[in-house]
Amino acid sequence: MGTGTRASTPADAVPAPARRPCEDRARDHAPGPPGTMTSEPTHACIRCGAPVPLADALCGSCNPARLEQPAASQAHGTVFLGIGLAVVAMAVALTVLVGGVGPFRATLRNAVPDGDGLLLTVAVENAGSRAGRASCRVWDPTYPGNPPVETYVRTPEVPAGLGLVFEQRVTGLGAAERSLAVDCSR
Repeated sequence: MGTGTRASTPADAVPAPARRPCEDRARDHAPGPPGTMTSEPTHACIRCGAPVPLADALCGSCNPARLEQPAASQAHGTVFLGIGLAVVAMAVALTVLVGGVGPFRATLRNAVPDGDGLLLTVAVENAGSRAGRASCRVWDPTYPGNPPVETYVRTPEVPAGLGLVFEQRVTGLGAAERSLAVDCSR
């Protein structure tokens, strides 16, 4: 027959053990001989959790070819880029959601005492292309103190390109008649 040898497996041969899960292999990756402690600081392998030196991200079993490990600047740069993209995405989403609302022009038509507060009559115009609500700051421009005497009111929905007049009772400005100013924004 042939001159070569043929590999055969005896019938009573023990099969090779199945590869253990990464968690069970952690002790196989410990630095130094088994049973010894090392003073070198370590952290977990990012793939299997085995202890590895701080300069490495992967253990020898997870990186058998000893490929170059990612630098800390690469990891931090990736996180920075992700945060930057998230901020840009939120800005775009906000622009889509509220774009075209405002600017608002407002005038204070009247402020009359009403119990322990004032009843304000405010006229608001929406110069934008979409309907929306405005937040209006009402304050006493003659008061020189800090903090200023002011309060905020929210308008009803103002149609695009139109205006409306609304009344709002406020208590944050006191009950005395005086000169007040108003400024509205979205």
